[in-house]
Amino acid sequence: MKLVLFDCDGTLVDSGDTIHRCMVESFIDAGLTPPEKQATHSIIGLSLPLAIARLLGREPDEQAHWLAQRYKENFVRMRQSPDFSEPLYDGILPLLQQLAGRDDVLLGIVTGKSHRGVRSIFEHHGIGRHFSVVRTADDCPSKPHPAMVLESCSEMGIEPARTIVVGDAIYDMQMARAAGALATGVSWGYHDDVALVEAGARHILGVPADFHAVLATLDR
Repeated sequence: MKLVLFDCDGTLVDSGDTIHRCMVESFIDAGLTPPEKQATHSIIGLSLPLAIARLLGREPDEQAHWLAQRYKENFVRMRQSPDFSEPLYDGILPLLQQLAGRDDVLLGIVTGKSHRGVRSIFEHHGIGRHFSVVRTADDCPSKPHPAMVLESCSEMGIEPARTIVVGDAIYDMQMARAAGALATGVSWGYHDDVALVEAGARHILGVPADFHAVLATLDR
């Protein structure tokens, strides 16, 4: 049995523009200069207070936590808009369906999103049934701490050495390596391939279908 743990933002769904727009609004609400898009993309994957503190250039403090709460409020409001969009990347749905149909693979999600954010993705795209385990920012320390992976492995009864973490951020790769899992990066997200390899990625996927070859490496 093998466990495949997917990051969400930048890996399953293309949410970068929405996240940046929400971050800009939240910083403006606080009377602060909003971050550039590249800066926002660089912190996607971290838990929200830590991500905002990175944008502020300091450790999490009262203002960072205020901004995190404001971000959540703005995001909930934006989610009600008719033009709200967090689309699945091309090829992700077929990959999930194929993996879920195997009797030797279990799927999970490890994400800096909240439980509410993950539920929204599940409900909108109808993919929740494919995942046996979920760990979010509500459950564990922020990536790159290995807790999300280790807790998922423990719950599923699968060793980290039989686990693949798939993500687009250096934090995903660092988390996977710290947990003893196989770090696999994706080229369609928000961090570049070189940074992913430097952070510990053993494989880089050009398209979702490339994952089947990576999965086969655990059988050899």
